[in-house]
Amino acid sequence: MHYCYILRCADGSYYVGVAEDPQRRCREHNQSKGAEWTARRLPVEIAWTEAHSSLSSARQRENQLKRWSRIKKSALIDGSLRLRSGHA
Repeated sequence: MHYCYILRCADGSYYVGVAEDPQRRCREHNQSKGAEWTARRLPVEIAWTEAHSSLSSARQRENQLKRWSRIKKSALIDGSLRLRSGHA
């Protein structure tokens, strides 16, 4: 199982990534073993995860979310994002 995840950084920004174990990956980010983005914005916490059956599917979702605005990511995280025709 692979997961697409969103981290909330200490400065309020979001980081989108993919991992087999999001909890472990979050710990790695907090140990500055993650992306430069998160290393400069510690600590981070998991704000949202989504399970995917394949790495390819998780990466596609990651790429989609990286193009989203902060407002849209926030709506996804808090559950208020409304889907149109089954697509976000």
